[in-house]
Amino acid sequence: MIRTLSSFFVLILLSTGLISCGGYSRPKTTNRSGLTFRAFVSNPVSPGPNGGGFPALNVIDAKKDLISPFVIPLFGTIGSAGMMIETPKRDRTLVLSPAGNSGNSSIAIVDNATESASSSVTLPGSTESMFVAADNNTLYAAMPAAPIAGLPAGAVVQVNLNNAAITATIPLPGARFVVPTPSGNQILVISDTADTVTVISPALISTGSALTTVSGVFDNPVWAVFSSDGSTAYVMNCGPECGGFAAGIVTVDMTTTPPQASLPVPVSGGATTGLLSGGNLYVAGTLPLPGTDCQANLCGTLTVFPGANLLAPTSFPITDGYHDRLVMAPNNQLFIGSHTCSNVIAGPSIPGRGCLSVFNTGGNTVYTAAQNGDVTGIQPISNRAVVYVCEDGILTIYDTALDLGNQRQLQPQKTQVTISGQVVDVKQVDF
Repeated sequence: MIRTLSSFFVLILLSTGLISCGGYSRPKTTNRSGLTFRAFVSNPVSPGPNGGGFPALNVIDAKKDLISPFVIPLFGTIGSAGMMIETPKRDRTLVLSPAGNSGNSSIAIVDNATESASSSVTLPGSTESMFVAADNNTLYAAMPAAPIAGLPAGAVVQVNLNNAAITATIPLPGARFVVPTPSGNQILVISDTADTVTVISPALISTGSALTTVSGVFDNPVWAVFSSDGSTAYVMNCGPECGGFAAGIVTVDMTTTPPQASLPVPVSGGATTGLLSGGNLYVAGTLPLPGTDCQANLCGTLTVFPGANLLAPTSFPITDGYHDRLVMAPNNQLFIGSHTCSNVIAGPSIPGRGCLSVFNTGGNTVYTAAQNGDVTGIQPISNRAVVYVCEDGILTIYDTALDLGNQRQLQPQKTQVTISGQVVDVKQVDF
C-alpha cells in the first residue's frame, strides 16, 4: 500500500512541478530517489493531491542541494514527523511522531536503502531524547511522564528495532534526557524535575540492578557531555533559566563506583547545552535578567572553557532562547540553535535575527542569522562547507566558506532548496 501511494505522489509532484532550484535529473541507482548522497528532511504536512498534508520525509541531493521529486510517505505508520536520529550504520532513520492526545509518542523505522517505512513502535509516553546503541539495533528513549504503576511517572525504555518492540522499561522518576558514554557501557539519565542524575548499565538491565544514583548538587540538570575516553561527564545545571537557583557545571568521575560528582562550578551566562570539541568545552544558555532589552541586545551567552578547564572561562553574547543545539561545522564554525528566542524583525538600520548564532572558534567572532524562528535541526554536510539548518519551518543552507568580512550577519548561500510543507529536522543519511 505504501509503495503504491508513494508512486502516486511521485506522479503528482512531477506533474505539478514541485521541483526546486533549477530542476532535477535522476542518477542511476537502485533506490527510489536515485540519489547516492542524501539528506532526509522530516515534514509533518507534506502536500497531498487533494490539499491538506501528510507526514513524510523529503529527500535532498546533498551533493548538489537539489530536492528529489520522490518523498517517503509516513502516513499509516505514524501521525506526524518530527525529530530524527540515524542508526550508527546509517541503514535506518528513526522518525519521532510527538505525543498527541493519547500522551504517547511513536517512532517510524525507515529503511534507508529502500526509502520506505518498514515498521513503527509506540512508546508509553512522550520523549525528546533518544539514541541507538553501537549494536545498531537497540534504542533507548527517556520519557519523563511515562506512567509506572505504583511509582512516580518517568522511565527509560529499551527498544529492539528489528522487532519494533519494547524489550525493557526502567522506572526513573522524571527521566528526560539520555546520554551514552563513548563506549556505550553506561548511560547517563538526567531528571531535571527530580534534580537527579542516574547511571544505567545496559548489560545489567535484565538483572534488575542496572541503576546507580550519582550523588551531587544538581539544580535542574538538563544535559551532559562526556570526555572522549568516557572518564568524565560534565552535567549542565540549568538553574534560573529552568526555575532553579544557580546555573553551573557538575563534573562526574565515571571511573569510581559509584560515580563521584564535584561541587557545581557556576556559569554566569546560563547552561542548557554543551559540546566538547577540540579539547574545549562550549556551553550555551540564557540567564534571565529582568529589564534587559533583548531586541536591542544579544541576551544569550556562549561560555568557552579552553582545554575544558572550568576555572578559566571566556564568554560571548549570542542570541537568547532555550539553547539545545551545539554543532561544530567546517571552517571552525560552531552553530548554536535555540527555541523561543527574541526574534528581531529587520528594519532600515536594524538587521533581523532569530534563534541561530554562529561562533567562529578561530577568530572568536559571533555571527547571527537573518532568518527568524526556532531552530529545530542542524546538519553539516560531509566533505562540503555547507550546513543545512531548519529554522521556523524552513530549510536554510549556509556556506561556512563564505568570507563575511567585517559584517556580523550570517548570509545563506545563493542556492537554496524550497520545501512545501513544514521543515522540522534534517539528517545526512549517506556517509
